[in-house]
Amino acid sequence: MQPVRILIVDDSAVVRKVLNSLMASDPEIVVAGTAGNGSQALARIPEVKPDLVTLDIEMPGMDGLETLVEIRKLYPKLPVIMFSTLTERGASATLDALARGASDYVTKPSHGETRELAQERVREELIRKIKSLCAVRVPQAQPLPGPMPPLVSARPQARIDVVAIGASTGGPNALTELIPQLPADFPVPIVIVQHMPPLFTRLLSERLNTLAQLEVGEGAEGQKLQPGQVWIAPGGHHMTVARKGTEFVLGLNHDPQENSCRPAVDVLFRSVAQTYGANVLAVVLTGMGADGTRGSFDIRKAGGQVIVQDEASSVVWGMPGSVVAARLSDRIYPLDSIGPEVVRRVSMRRASAIAASR
Repeated sequence: MQPVRILIVDDSAVVRKVLNSLMASDPEIVVAGTAGNGSQALARIPEVKPDLVTLDIEMPGMDGLETLVEIRKLYPKLPVIMFSTLTERGASATLDALARGASDYVTKPSHGETRELAQERVREELIRKIKSLCAVRVPQAQPLPGPMPPLVSARPQARIDVVAIGASTGGPNALTELIPQLPADFPVPIVIVQHMPPLFTRLLSERLNTLAQLEVGEGAEGQKLQPGQVWIAPGGHHMTVARKGTEFVLGLNHDPQENSCRPAVDVLFRSVAQTYGANVLAVVLTGMGADGTRGSFDIRKAGGQVIVQDEASSVVWGMPGSVVAARLSDRIYPLDSIGPEVVRRVSMRRASAIAASR
């Protein structure tokens, strides 16, 4: 297999040198070229023919966002990873970049990190994301803790009291399409884990709140769940759901990472399975890795339902593909069908439950 060829675009010669050195540690990746600004990047792409571009957001002249727009016009399928600062401005610009077609992002070292730890984090994240975006990988079934739960057609049709969503790479755009499709009178709460660092999740929730008919916010300790609310796990925290009397409330914790993530989809899915039992609809959207597979097992074992995004509409079919490979998905849908399907399932199950109780 040929190594992945990347083009590094950054106005800092120091950063270009550091990234070059970090990438040199992996024999499956080769730095095919570098560029110091957007104009140089556009000139170098046809020369070096990269498989992927890493693109700094803040550059003089043609900045990263402007460069990204031009790359998408000329090379619509070329993967682009944005290199952004862990600041409000950097997070906002990163979300703008994702909306304009960036494939993913990696945050630059922050003031709270030592140089050695920061470089190791960047190296690990960047290499993992480069390989995920450039490699054709068949999702592998994850080892599960018990026998396969039955498919939804073999189970009683329980009403749905909560929708739990997990997403990673490509997730912000997927959520931007999905959540606004849900009506203002949506009858159950929605809880979401999107793999993102602190600050990014708050800005994502604020953006979704301006687009959606529902109330969207970042989850908080003790927050009561109400119909028509959407809560996104804050970066750096696992989010759980617990029952207190007749109410359901959110919990946050700093427990160890799962699947190298915090927040982790498995933590949320496991929690809703324990709290709501069979009354759960889980949705696994685009993302790398296998986070959400074990949690989907727990939901299915409790009698709940799991649907996933299809490969064609996913940026990376890692998370949903892993659920499918483990035979835990009830159905697979393209992204533009998931919103209507969520509404249909929630409305149908709740109407059936009401009719049965009369």
